[in-house]
Amino acid sequence: MLTIDDVKKQLKDKYQAAVKNFEAPYSTRLFVDIDKSKVREISNEIIKMGGRYLVSVGYDNIARDKTLGLIHNFSLDRDDLFVCIRTSAPVDNPEFDSITPDIPNAGWSEREYMDLLGMKFKGHPKPKRLILADDWPEGVYPLRKEVPYNLMPPAAENVAYQLDEAPEGCTTIPVGPFHPTLHEPAHFAVFVDGETIKGCDYRGFMVHRGLEKLCQTQVTYNEIPFIAERICGICGSVHATSYSQALELAAGLKISRRAEYIRTIMLEIERIHSHLLWLGIAGHLIGFDTVFMQAWRVREAIMWYGEKLTGNRKTYGMIVAGGVRRDITPELGDELLGILKTIEKELITIHKAIVGDGSIHRRTKGVGCITKQETELWSLVGPVARARGVDIDVRRDHPYAAYDEMQFDVPVVDSCDVWGTVVVRILETFEAIKIIRQALDKMPAGPIMTEFAEDVKPLQHAIAAVEAPRGEVVHYLITGEENRPERWRVRAPTYPNLQGVPAMLLNDQFADLPIIIGSIDPCFSCTDRVVKVDIRTGEKSRLTKMDLEKISRAKKFAGR
Repeated sequence: MLTIDDVKKQLKDKYQAAVKNFEAPYSTRLFVDIDKSKVREISNEIIKMGGRYLVSVGYDNIARDKTLGLIHNFSLDRDDLFVCIRTSAPVDNPEFDSITPDIPNAGWSEREYMDLLGMKFKGHPKPKRLILADDWPEGVYPLRKEVPYNLMPPAAENVAYQLDEAPEGCTTIPVGPFHPTLHEPAHFAVFVDGETIKGCDYRGFMVHRGLEKLCQTQVTYNEIPFIAERICGICGSVHATSYSQALELAAGLKISRRAEYIRTIMLEIERIHSHLLWLGIAGHLIGFDTVFMQAWRVREAIMWYGEKLTGNRKTYGMIVAGGVRRDITPELGDELLGILKTIEKELITIHKAIVGDGSIHRRTKGVGCITKQETELWSLVGPVARARGVDIDVRRDHPYAAYDEMQFDVPVVDSCDVWGTVVVRILETFEAIKIIRQALDKMPAGPIMTEFAEDVKPLQHAIAAVEAPRGEVVHYLITGEENRPERWRVRAPTYPNLQGVPAMLLNDQFADLPIIIGSIDPCFSCTDRVVKVDIRTGEKSRLTKMDLEKISRAKKFAGR
């Protein structure tokens, strides 16, 4: 088992002067400052140690030293370590060696900072836009501090994203951005030879909401959890917990044990209702609506309980820095135990029906296959990874909240297909019920909030991860002035998993595309842009949010 000292020694012995500084402010986090010329080599060295790539963080340090900063983050799961490689480049030549050729899942992070910060990554295999809209002006990098959070640049007409070329002999079939099988906007250009998928290109981020920029400029530390929990419609407590844990680490704040237990219960409540929601949607995508109706019927009881406990069916408003806002009384605990008993009984029935149903097997077994090696190469997470034999789970590998006192299994199967994700999610739902029962039984007395003063020392770095239903959520925080972050970076599990979708689709049938994409339980951002086409001339133009509002108001008043 590697320790922080082992990692420091290996890096210093091998790279010597290129390793400038180590910081280990927390027992399971190591920050390493390096020369940018060795960023690719040192990143690969961390992978050789057993590291798994998480996400990269880019940030504006221009006012301080005329540089742009870059951090590559890795998890050494079996060693309970996070290793964060920090470097920088001058703003007048912000070029770094790309790590994407060796670590494919870094591709989106690097493209994101090309768009948002103006960084350059030498050797990147696909240096196309990722985040910015097609009509965004060149040379305006919205994550730089000089750019106001509410900037609305003028739109350009007749511009479009340049999709990849289809392989020879293939036809391109567009799926999305608005499509019956996609509940949120995303565009897949699918390349098919007959009915067989030979590749695809993805264009998402139809509207990048800019939450990170907003929270670095407009709100304070204590207000951010209420924004963080709205990153995802399902994972409210997940994001609020991950952010709060990062802030608590940076501030040196230890919350009460009772609050940690309540956080654990909230996170597992979200896992239950998320997995039941997904199970229903998966049934719907393959035309088995009985599964859809039964799973959602069973799920409804936990949704009603969430509303009783928090005031919101989606369990919002519960987690804040310093603890939780509401207690779970003995009466509420007893009610939850009763609900779990009913859900468990009915889920056993659904599980037996699914395991024995041939039509579900035909639509999911051998579909969306990628190997364990490919899964590890692409740094996939959550049920998608565990269905392909990759035994990772943040709750066990980097214990947080009260998970260090919980006894639970991490379901892992090696079918390497969509069927595996069905099995993993059902088994995880049973494990979630087990964890909640333990937490209610063992929960100590005590306060639910620890006072948090917002005057956190600036430029403290912290990273926190939480196992969301879809997989690992990562929040990286750099503290700043005026009671708000210098930089806050969020990586949801869909971010890495979507990058593995082309490999899952390869050589499958086009009819299986909805369930393969659906198997990762994708969460896309909402959109407020549409394209207007003049059917007489064929001319295309974009309608902004303001344009749509004007049209709506004009029609409203015209009808009076």
